[in-house]
Amino acid sequence: MLTFDEAQNRVLALAEVLPETRVSLAAAHGRVLAADVHVRGDWPAFDASTMDGYAVRAADVTEGMPVAGESRAGAEAPDLEPKSACRIFTGAPMPRGADAVIMQEEAERDGDRVTFRSKPAAGAFVRKRGDDLRAGEIALAKGTRVSASSLAMLASLDQADVAVVRAPRVAIVPTGDELRAPGTTGGPASIAESNSPALAAMAERAGAKVTTSAPVPDELDRVTRAFDEALRTCDVLVTIGGVSVGEHDVVKEALEACGVRLDFWRVAIKPGKPLAVGKRGTAIVLGLPGNPVSAMVTFALFGVPLLRAMQGDRAALPRATRMKLAAPAAHKTGRLELARARVSREGVTLLPNQASGAIVGLCRADVLASIPADVERLDAGADVDVFSLAELGL
Repeated sequence: MLTFDEAQNRVLALAEVLPETRVSLAAAHGRVLAADVHVRGDWPAFDASTMDGYAVRAADVTEGMPVAGESRAGAEAPDLEPKSACRIFTGAPMPRGADAVIMQEEAERDGDRVTFRSKPAAGAFVRKRGDDLRAGEIALAKGTRVSASSLAMLASLDQADVAVVRAPRVAIVPTGDELRAPGTTGGPASIAESNSPALAAMAERAGAKVTTSAPVPDELDRVTRAFDEALRTCDVLVTIGGVSVGEHDVVKEALEACGVRLDFWRVAIKPGKPLAVGKRGTAIVLGLPGNPVSAMVTFALFGVPLLRAMQGDRAALPRATRMKLAAPAAHKTGRLELARARVSREGVTLLPNQASGAIVGLCRADVLASIPADVERLDAGADVDVFSLAELGL
């Protein structure tokens, strides 16, 4: 079995960045930039006031200065008359000849004259041209995932559209005789198929376009046909269930039958040991275990980073942070355990039920705590790496 790090590296090594396309600003949120975005001119484009008040030449400030003219946002600024103050508003361009702003709370106006409580320093409350970015500088780098603040930046730079990497096409195929669609009737041992809605949501959050098939029974011919059909149009095929070694686990055989070259199919982690990874042509295959927690955890730690890497995302891998255990934790050695845990002021506490089919524990957890494969016990106060479920999309 591969270690967690080995398997993650092998998965990412399969990723090739997809072609670029241009999308409108309205469609850019969550997409990954395919090229650096450069500033066409200095930004901001002119000196502007950051306060309501009076624009002055700092060296000329005296008592009872005459007030001449006004500068407001969206209008061209007047020239500053010698030894006078110009009324100015937040965001308005600085009058030519002015080098400071005195906020109105520091001013006493008497008709067309104004007296200030203090003398300003040159540059006070002035946002200078090019303070943020100079012409030609990179505003947003290639590989940046477009956030709400990125959209504000792009709009401020007059970008109506932007080059992004094409969204990966993901096909999800759940397998299993016991599965039925939620809300439908089935036999006494049937269960509602719950993995594909969760995985589809996680993939879409990572920037993919997703199609999901109905559950396919554990019949080799039918599973093989379903996989072959999906592989004709997708960039990533995600299969769910049937990747272990039971008599009814046909996924591995079906993948090989439709021409998939398997890279590996077991990882020394808990939950999620059975994980099949391979490729047919340019399409990548992730064969996930069927237990809900195993499926979601493995997709969060392998599938989502793969989708991000295929978009050239500079932050493809999830970030781990260090926290302290609030209570001691026992661990069976041999595999890295990604344990569901709650976070409190005292630290991280592992939840009692760590079964791979217990989705309720995942719903009640805040983080996955990483317990090393060779550790039998961790005392309270020990440092552990944790992955935020919110960041993982779980």
